[in-house]
Amino acid sequence: MTSSDQPRLADAAEIAAEQGLTPARISGLYTGQEQNAAGKTFPEPVDKRGRARLWDHAAVTEWFAHRAPARLAEHTPPSLDPGTLLNAADASRYLGYKNSNQVTTFVRDHLGYFPEPDVVEEKGTAENPYRRQLWKVQTLKDWMATRPGRGRRAGAKESPPLPDVPVDGDPDELLGASQAAALLGFKSIGSFSSSLSQGNLPLLKETDGVTEEGRQKGRRRWTRRRILQQAAERPRKKK
Repeated sequence: MTSSDQPRLADAAEIAAEQGLTPARISGLYTGQEQNAAGKTFPEPVDKRGRARLWDHAAVTEWFAHRAPARLAEHTPPSLDPGTLLNAADASRYLGYKNSNQVTTFVRDHLGYFPEPDVVEEKGTAENPYRRQLWKVQTLKDWMATRPGRGRRAGAKESPPLPDVPVDGDPDELLGASQAAALLGFKSIGSFSSSLSQGNLPLLKETDGVTEEGRQKGRRRWTRRRILQQAAERPRKKK
């Protein structure tokens, strides 16, 4: 929902979700005046929303394109059979995260950023049920090849693009997260989910429905009207 003379703005949470970092790390790159491999310091914010800094999304993306490889980019996972199933903690360690709860955080707080589990086991009792989610090693390897912030590698698969969603459709049609992300001008569903979890999309805090069946059962949905109202309130660069 941006125009050619109104650059898209992004806060630390949104940038962090796209680059596979934390909001604190993004702020640290700015306050520490960190330079990329091209010798350029992290871009200056161009606006603010309350106390939150806002950056020109294109400028930040360009800066990261020339950033030296991070620790995770250099991580070499252990050799395992592609069909081996790993739980969330083991998957976190396989991917090189120090925090064994990192995958759980991705799944819980950043809808669409991390792949769906290959196997879901229903555990516990009728009074105290719980689900055990498992990922194949091959699924994790595929995600590593396209993870935001890693840069392109030869032979790596492109991340699925967001859908093309018409603005002038039925205002009462219920839309999912990927469609909402597209209408709001986000680059990925991960950055949309991060911004939503940070409270930056207040009109979407309330949902208009949920998916009733299939793998997406229980996922939140909003009317096109509500999403467009939120889009109208997203910050724009001051002239």
